[in-house]
Amino acid sequence: MEHTERETAPEEAPAPAGPKRRRWLKPVIVFLLIAIPAGYLYISAMQSRNGSGTKQEQAAATGLEEGWPSRLQRRIYEVTVAPYAEDVAHFETNSWKSSSLYLQFTTTRDRLGPWLAEHGLSPSDFEDGDITIDEDEAAQVGWRFGEGHHWTGAVREEDKPKPSLEVVVNLDDPNRPRVFVVSTTTP
Repeated sequence: MEHTERETAPEEAPAPAGPKRRRWLKPVIVFLLIAIPAGYLYISAMQSRNGSGTKQEQAAATGLEEGWPSRLQRRIYEVTVAPYAEDVAHFETNSWKSSSLYLQFTTTRDRLGPWLAEHGLSPSDFEDGDITIDEDEAAQVGWRFGEGHHWTGAVREEDKPKPSLEVVVNLDDPNRPRVFVVSTTTP
């Protein structure tokens, strides 16, 4: 018997579907790994760049924040609030060039002297009518040091990075002095 061999073509195996179909996935993942952090950095930079102006606008609009500055703020700016002070308010500004803490409070005549001494100042450092906080700084938080009041002021200059203090005291009521402080530190 004659045997006839049939030639059969080998069946072509289908190409694996995975690698061809997922070829686009690798570039998409690489793109996302680059684009997402870059986008985040861009947004952060814009917020940081605009942050100082926004903070200043908020301060002008809302004024000082009631209450004592945090312990960290008091330590950084080397400023305290007189014990049992009333009407305490503060505000902090930060920029690349300098950072400032604005502080105001009402105290008593007896507590003002020790507070000044704690900050390296004495009553003899103050001059009547001297307003040591300039108009631009005062405008940051809505302070107005106008005529018709008994103002006195002093400055404590320090070498960097220690903060310098500008202090203005309203003595309209000598028994209840109102203290205004700007403590500024530069890196």
